[in-house]
Amino acid sequence: TPVSPSTRPYPEPQTRHTLPPEPSHSLLHEQKEHHVPHNLFPSCCCCCVIFLFSLTRFSLGLDLALMAVRIPTIALRTGSIPIVGLGVYQSGPGEETYTAVRTALEIGYRHIDTAAVYRNEADVGRAIRDSGIPREDIFVTTKLYPAEHGFDAVQKAFKHSLSLLGLGYVDLYLLHSPGPADNAGRAESWRGMEQLAADGLARNIGVSNFGVPHLTELLKTAKIVPAVNQVELSPYRNLFDIVDFCKAHAIAMEAYSPLTKGQRLGDPRLVALATKYSKTPAQILIRYAVENNWVVLPKSVKRERLTENLSVFDFTIAPDDLIAMRGWEENLTTGWDPTAKP
Repeated sequence: TPVSPSTRPYPEPQTRHTLPPEPSHSLLHEQKEHHVPHNLFPSCCCCCVIFLFSLTRFSLGLDLALMAVRIPTIALRTGSIPIVGLGVYQSGPGEETYTAVRTALEIGYRHIDTAAVYRNEADVGRAIRDSGIPREDIFVTTKLYPAEHGFDAVQKAFKHSLSLLGLGYVDLYLLHSPGPADNAGRAESWRGMEQLAADGLARNIGVSNFGVPHLTELLKTAKIVPAVNQVELSPYRNLFDIVDFCKAHAIAMEAYSPLTKGQRLGDPRLVALATKYSKTPAQILIRYAVENNWVVLPKSVKRERLTENLSVFDFTIAPDDLIAMRGWEENLTTGWDPTAKP
């Protein structure tokens, strides 16, 4: 029987969170201050120059502070996954994705989530290679193109994705959706995923947009339990049954579209909490996912938003407020609905 959001207890202590070791490498890009000669501008512009210079120094200081943040991780079957990552869904192929990923890595992100259907795997891989950060320090996820189900199709599709990424292996490979395959087709696809894991090409394998019936059927034949189920999650869409099922089977939850694609950022209840904690509505939604022990994948291509989305580890949401947020449940679906698919 589903548990009512108003009576569901506060999440258990986040015992699965671990902190990674201090990074051994130095700061990637040492950014130098640019001093402006006094005689370069007319005196009437001095105030503007001073303001802009101060703003640049403030932004730089914030970025450097974030680079020192040690992002909590959740243990998987092989290694661990940073609890906040950058999703690149709808980031345009080419320079937009490349610049967003390079910027995110400079700020301090160490988890990038892409997919074959996004058409930007090559740009993600190039940004990672150009970052100068050791490959083993960055967690990379990509996903099977939804139409390419079946053992052989999985092998072929993965090799194509890996070639585009140019990284040698991925940390997590997901079945992007249960359809259009049936149960038998999904079982064959999963067998292909298990082979990739056995070959060391995908260090972890998982699923996306799977409901309880999909997972129940998959587990009947699976030799490896999915490490992750990536679905849309937010206070407005908690998917309690799926979350409880995955918890019972040690399947980590990943939340995409945690910001509701902007549809609820103006909710007065959310705005009130943001004011209470001196944070933005987006930061409250991201922190809600963290408090629930969900890996969370906000997306942006703008430096200021990337910085904002990662600045969620200097506060916690009080238990009473978390319970109240669970009461905002309305089954808001902005993308795939795993409860409505065959």
